[in-house]
Amino acid sequence: MNKTLFTRAVTGLWLPVVLIALWQAAAMAGWLNPQILPSPWQVVVRWYAYLLPMEAYDASQSSYTAWLFSGEMIHDAIGTLYRVIVGFAIGAGLALPLGLLMGASPRVYSWFNPMIQVLRPIPPIAYIPLSILWFGLGNAPAIFLIVIGAFFPVLMNTIAGVRQVDSIYLRAARNLGAGQSTLFLKVILPAATPYILAGARIGVGTAFIVVIVSEMIAVNNGLGFRILEAREYFWSDKIIAGMLTIGLLGLAIDMAMNKLNNHLLRWHRGLEH
Repeated sequence: MNKTLFTRAVTGLWLPVVLIALWQAAAMAGWLNPQILPSPWQVVVRWYAYLLPMEAYDASQSSYTAWLFSGEMIHDAIGTLYRVIVGFAIGAGLALPLGLLMGASPRVYSWFNPMIQVLRPIPPIAYIPLSILWFGLGNAPAIFLIVIGAFFPVLMNTIAGVRQVDSIYLRAARNLGAGQSTLFLKVILPAATPYILAGARIGVGTAFIVVIVSEMIAVNNGLGFRILEAREYFWSDKIIAGMLTIGLLGLAIDMAMNKLNNHLLRWHRGLEH
């Protein structure tokens, strides 16, 4: 098992390693403008400085250097994760029951579907002016945008999951005397769970995209805010360091979601022993 995991890791890492090596070689050869595209080593140094707290350094350093070693990344990452978790929880919590009702009841579906189909194509970013007018600046407008971004993937996948349940299972359960609540809890919901979890995984990814955009506009902290701030000073190494942090956080969340899916869907994938 360990050998298999190691082989997979090596297989997935060789291409990024080659690209980073070529990038570093081009920078060392002077082919790249460090102000526009810094070397990977510059990015790593800035990322390390972005992570380290300022107390670890002498206060007599210049203002630029003291700001450089500010330890902001931990606070920014915590702020970003807080908005993602709260916004996703609210969006998914609203979408899941509505999706189950719309999928199970043609009447409820006919009531809500026209409005859903009108609102669904509108990107969450289009709500930014309204969110600022309604909630001002700070966490509230960012969380509102994340709720919108997470709501529709979970909703549409939940509806699809409920409506894709094989009618053979429904007829068999009814023939065995299952009531409506038993039918829903023991047949429809388990059969729809893979779709629901797929929607949740997409919703988390969308929430991460939306939070970065919202932090660039309506919030004065977070990874998105810090990237926009670095752009104003032409600190491209800090921009890339912030992007790297976002990618690592997104990878960690996606891996956690994948493990949760595997745990909850052991029966579906034949993983139970």
